[in-house]
Amino acid sequence: MRARLSWFLLLILLVSPALNAKDKDKDKKKSSLPELVLRARTVLVVIHPDAGEPLHQPTANATARENVEQALMNWGRLQPVMDGQVADLVIAVRTGTGRMVGPTVKGGPIDTRPTVMQPTDTGIRIGAQQGHAPPLNDPGMSSPRGGGPRISNEVGSSEDSFEVYLGTSQYPLDSSPVWRYVARDCLRAPTVSAVEQFRKAIAESEKLKPPKNP
Repeated sequence: MRARLSWFLLLILLVSPALNAKDKDKDKKKSSLPELVLRARTVLVVIHPDAGEPLHQPTANATARENVEQALMNWGRLQPVMDGQVADLVIAVRTGTGRMVGPTVKGGPIDTRPTVMQPTDTGIRIGAQQGHAPPLNDPGMSSPRGGGPRISNEVGSSEDSFEVYLGTSQYPLDSSPVWRYVARDCLRAPTVSAVEQFRKAIAESEKLKPPKNP
């Protein structure tokens, strides 16, 4: 009898850590977004400062930025703003090169846009950059950039990336993203699956919020 009891207690001790690990995994999956993200209403979509343009598709990042903006406008929760305007969130996009290391074009005016005109499900969005765009990361911490385009071998993900930062700090991109999604062609229209996944993440986070007292 004592032997059976000892084996039973030993089995409980062995199983308990596994159950606790499963509970922790569930908590990680259900981690909610910060309240500042749930309250956000404006967003600035930018091309990641470290992104280069693939040689075979030199406007890939600019196209991805427009795809994300249009998907956000069709969603209707977040209003995209132009450079130079204050935004609650900053989304940095970067298209994959299709390989871990590959030649890209950096620098030059290829990704700049003083004005924008985009058709949406509810009309046409027309905007213009207001003044000089403030830096999104600390200029003293980044490498200097020349004014002209240059070719370099970029080391990075072969897949598209979509990173969300809080826009309330001085240099938003110097902090860690509050949400990130990396997948093949996730910035490609018409689906723009990165925006759809972000939309689901916000919906799940709102479900986890404690109910308000009446």
